[in-house]
Amino acid sequence: MIVHAAGESSPGNLPHDTYAVVLAVPNEAALAREADRLQAAGVELVRVHEPDRNDELMALGLRPARKGALRRLLSQLPLLR
Repeated sequence: MIVHAAGESSPGNLPHDTYAVVLAVPNEAALAREADRLQAAGVELVRVHEPDRNDELMALGLRPARKGALRRLLSQLPLLR
């Protein structure tokens, strides 16, 4: 789902130095809250749902942006390990 979210959110033709960061949340409800919070802050994102699992929210793909602009909004989320 991570790769799918990244692909869905990419506008294409990304600069060669673009990279992905994968962050974690504990469950679907937390993911939905993060999506709402980010959208309220003006972050463009794509919600990726899994149709085979009752349309469960599985991932968010954020449009590429300057690292500093997103860092303050995402710094509380741990890296996926």
